[in-house]
Formats: sequence, C-alpha cells, structure tokens
Amino acid sequence: MSAAKRKAMGRGLSALLKETGEVNSALDKNADKIVGVIADIEIGNIRPNPDQPRTQFNKEALEELAVSIRELGIIQPITVRKNTDGTYTIISGERRFRASKIAGLKSIPAYIRLADDQTMLEMALVENIQREELDSIEIALSYQRLIDECSLTQEAMSERVGKKRSTITNYLRLLKLQPIVQAGLRDKMISMGHARAIINVENEEEQLDLYQATIEKDWNVRQVEDAVRKLKVKKDPASEKAPSASQLPERHQEVKNELTDRLETDVNLVRSKRGKGKIVIPFKNDQEFERIMSLLKH
Repeated sequence: MSAAKRKAMGRGLSALLKETGEVNSALDKNADKIVGVIADIEIGNIRPNPDQPRTQFNKEALEELAVSIRELGIIQPITVRKNTDGTYTIISGERRFRASKIAGLKSIPAYIRLADDQTMLEMALVENIQREELDSIEIALSYQRLIDECSLTQEAMSERVGKKRSTITNYLRLLKLQPIVQAGLRDKMISMGHARAIINVENEEEQLDLYQATIEKDWNVRQVEDAVRKLKVKKDPASEKAPSASQLPERHQEVKNELTDRLETDVNLVRSKRGKGKIVIPFKNDQEFERIMSLLKH
C-alpha cells in the first residue's frame, strides 16, 4: 500500500489553527480542540529536543524505517510541544522524525502538546479510547501515550478506562508487531485474534511471512496458531514436548502476557492438561534480578 493511500492521518495545521486561533497554553480558549488531535506539521517547523537522552541513531536502521515510511506512511505520529515562536519541539518520536526527513516527507503527523496540559491530555486520551470506531492499533497507541506522556501505570489505566489490565496488556503487545502487520490490522486485513497469534513470534521477518500466508491462504485464527506452533517446534524440537503459548487457556495466556510486559522480560508459563505447571522468569545478571524483584513487590 503506497504512502499516498495512507496520507492524511491528521488535519492540516493551518486549518486547525484558523479555527482555534492562537493557542499556546491549556488555559487559552479552544485549547481543548488542539490537545490530543493529530495535525500535519511541516518538518521545517519541528526542532529536536535538546534534552533528548538518546544521542546515537543507527544509520542503517533509520534507512530501513525510511523505506517503511515511504511505503506505509507514519503509523505512529510523533508528539511535539508547541513553542511561542510558532515552532514545535519533539517530545517523543525523534527516530521517526529523522527517518521521515530521509524519506523526503515535507510534513509529518504529530500530536500537539501545550503548556500545562497534562490533565487535559489524559482526559482527551481516555475519552478517545472510549470511541467505538477506533481500530486496535489506535487504541494501543492511546494506551502507550498514557504510559509515556501521562506516567500512568497499567493498573491506573484500568481504572480510568474501565478495562481489565489483561485487555490493556493485549493491546499494548500489538505495538511489537512488524509495521506492515500493524498496518494490515488497522486496515482490517487481519483480525485482532490473528494479530495476537502472530505476535508470539519475535522475529519480524517471520511475523511478516505469517501475515502474508494468513491473507493468501485465508487462514482462520486457529490455523495461524498452528502455524506459529509448528514454526517454534521447527526452531526448537524440544518445545514440542510442552504446550505452546497458543495452546494455553486464555486466562493463563493473559497472565503470561501481563508478566512479560510488566517485568520487561520473556516470561514462560507452562501448563499440563491436568493443570500442573510452572512460571519461569529469566534474568541476565544480578542487577536485572533486583530490578525484577522490585517490580514484583509493587
């Protein structure tokens, strides 16, 4: 799918500002019409964040991302803060910004933040999640923004949006999908069930192969799960002796996903048909062990 077909995720900034007038702070009139809205901003008006902790960007990885952007456009908009001089400073998404420049884009979709708009942004995002027409990736991006920009935990989000923590975890995991697979989910080429099966494969090339096979062969969710299981057995024949992740009961799979995301390590959960099983939490060194223990205590 070409970038032209996926163009215009947001409204033109000039049209938006024409309607709202000059808005620099959350206290200004019409500020609520800008916070949480996606607008197309000219790349020339965007400035890198001088406090960006990341100083090194892999050139080859940026080139690969630029190719993806030329083909699919920007799947996840960057976030910027509006400055009083009419420019914008990047809050998050500098890698996407740099790749977009390489791709030759003249403008880029961005979420606009204003001074003192923390509460307003949180309210806008929570309200946005409640909209019925949102696709799975849009919901996942809203959850991620609540984590990154509003410093909300998954437990706090669960209370705000009235969703189970496991549901939030399942949406967030979708952002680990290969970009083309994410785009396919947004365009309803595959279902949420298909995506949740594919995401159990870490390698992005293998994810893409499964995605293409799913579409070409019109696989249902169970067929995708079987393909994932066979792929894992092929890579590790010993894994055939234990139930695969796709064979776990839904509740056990949810717990496995929750622990993996919360602890930021690949938690393994194995359960026999009789209900006996074990949870394995790997760690690389003593420092990571202490980090995991700290998370488990909270």
